Amino acid sequence: MRFCLSGVLFLLLISLPLGDSVFGNDGVDVPFCRTLGGRCFLGCRVGWKWVSFCYSLLSCCTELKKHRPAQVKEQD
Repeated sequence: MRFCLSGVLFLLLISLPLGDSVFGNDGVDVPFCRTLGGRCFLGCRVGWKWVSFCYSLLSCCTELKKHRPAQVKEQD
């Protein structure tokens, strides 16, 4: 039972909108985050800046325009 429950929790966690997702997730579109020019993720990606919370769980992140770290080029 414990293994089955942990497997279900694992599947739920990997389906959440992570900042650096395997499936190429673009985040969640939340209206107040969109007005700030950002997207909502479970955690900000490299090259993005944290701005605020989205529904007390997700993070509203905006993409850096200046002074982007070198790791951003590796992900593209």
